[in-house]
Amino acid sequence: MNLEQKISTTIQQAFKELFDHQLRDDQISLQPTNKEFEGTFTFVVFPFLKVTKLNPEVSGTKIGEYLTAYADVVKGFNVVKGFLNISVKETSWLDIFTQLSKNPHLGRLPKNGQKVMVEYSSPNTNKPLHLGHLRNNFLGYSVAEILKANGYEVIKANLVNDRGIHICKSMVAYQHYGDGETPDSSGLKGDHLAGKYYVIFDKEYKKQIADLIKGGSTEEEAKKTASLIIEAQEMLRLWEAGDRQVVDLWKTMNNWVYEGFEATYKKMGVDFDQFYYESDTYLLGKDIVEEGLRKGVFFKKENGSVWVDLSEEGLDEKLVLRADGTSVYITQDMGTCELKYRDFKFDKSVYVVGNEQDYHFDVLFKIMRKLGRSYGDGLYHLSYGMVDLPSGKMKSREGTVVDADDLMNEMVATAESHTKELGKIDGFSEDEAAELYETLGMGALKYFLLKVDPKKRMLFNPQESIEFQGNTGPFIQYSHARISSILRKADQIGVDYLNQGFEGLEKLEDAERDLIVVLNDFEKKIRQAGEEFSPSQVAQYLFDIAKEYNRFYAELSIFNESNPKVQSFRIALSAMTAKTIKAGMMLLGINVPERM
Repeated sequence: MNLEQKISTTIQQAFKELFDHQLRDDQISLQPTNKEFEGTFTFVVFPFLKVTKLNPEVSGTKIGEYLTAYADVVKGFNVVKGFLNISVKETSWLDIFTQLSKNPHLGRLPKNGQKVMVEYSSPNTNKPLHLGHLRNNFLGYSVAEILKANGYEVIKANLVNDRGIHICKSMVAYQHYGDGETPDSSGLKGDHLAGKYYVIFDKEYKKQIADLIKGGSTEEEAKKTASLIIEAQEMLRLWEAGDRQVVDLWKTMNNWVYEGFEATYKKMGVDFDQFYYESDTYLLGKDIVEEGLRKGVFFKKENGSVWVDLSEEGLDEKLVLRADGTSVYITQDMGTCELKYRDFKFDKSVYVVGNEQDYHFDVLFKIMRKLGRSYGDGLYHLSYGMVDLPSGKMKSREGTVVDADDLMNEMVATAESHTKELGKIDGFSEDEAAELYETLGMGALKYFLLKVDPKKRMLFNPQESIEFQGNTGPFIQYSHARISSILRKADQIGVDYLNQGFEGLEKLEDAERDLIVVLNDFEKKIRQAGEEFSPSQVAQYLFDIAKEYNRFYAELSIFNESNPKVQSFRIALSAMTAKTIKAGMMLLGINVPERM
């Protein structure tokens, strides 16, 4: 039983004995005490005045007196209006620190026997990954790691959009303007080469539309009758019919793209356990439509199209199959959802997809529940907002999209110039310096994109993200490097801080105690982040630890401390902080340097 549980249990006993009332576990909430007041935890008594039948001060005082008498971890209390501030004995904090130090599974909760799939990335094979994909991939990877830390068995999945009219546009443009160009002959990554022809298609298609409008067509007519779009539509038809020439070109160009994606994913530091391809799944779901008709969940209109009525669920009618028997997106998503469940028998399935798809996933999940799927309640859409740069909103198809590869390279280059400027690479070899720039640049990028609540649209500021002060990845990374330096010095002078008991310490300084309080919150924060699918909780927690450690470092001496036991304790506390920062940053997919 941890400290908070002990205090909460004694509060329950106090209510039973003093007020003859049984409080439920979920009714008791302990908050960190406001820094202005003395205390560690605060219990708010206002919600319970109907039970105590006393004013707030008297209620708080009676509960505080009971805690001091019966909770062996409590040393005292004070009441400010309806806020009961509880002070914890210093021996309790030392006990907690000892337990944390001896925990071989720091930041890892016990296995819970549940399986969760996290689907993220979902790229199109007609262009390279962009800034929005970076937020998606970093979110998906981090949520998967956080769920693993919460005891889930996790499957990281990637559904690749490798077919459709957008792929055919790149293929048509390549046929017209490619002249046998390959990634090797062009010096371009395969995904960038395919993206080049997608942009060419768009430019040439717009020219054709303009010419047709000049010739008297309306814009709508021109968009439909331009020869390039007709060719792309015909190519899609031929692909679906299995035309050998078209399928061969499709395979060739897609393979170029996959090689490019692989390099990008490696640089991002993300991975996948299972790939699904839309070319394999786009015909799925029709059997589910038949099942839905049999069960009366779906209905047919006079023209033969099949619909679902979701008005009882607060939505409207939704098309699930066209009159000509062809699928719509929701059809194949129902089929893919079922396929994933058959493959892995998951308890939960998390889709990391931008908020422009909120309605689509609301419909999909309501349909699967309406069909009585056992896994229906475990479906979750991790919706996230768009990423903007200071220069304005990302654009697509005009060739001005913010490319993921370019941005990552730019971040590493910015980290290099910034680090050199601050003189933080003294004594580094060329390879060590290059590794540090990579660690800092990617850490800055990931942390900045993950520290914001996923649901919020955000502005990514590359320059701000790389700073060594403030709520940034490099600030936390630098804190870790500083502690690593302290631990190396301790080893050099022979301080044994790993095998010490700290029972004889007479008094904890405020900065020592406050650091232990924050370190003790690690598992709680991991649990919260897992429940809310929110890496921003972990990011904020790591920033709080780094701030608290820097205060500790500024206020208290380590190597000039004359009491060997105190010195050893402060080094052990530093080591525990570094261990927690490293474990937490790993949940965000961020490496930490040992020196800077």
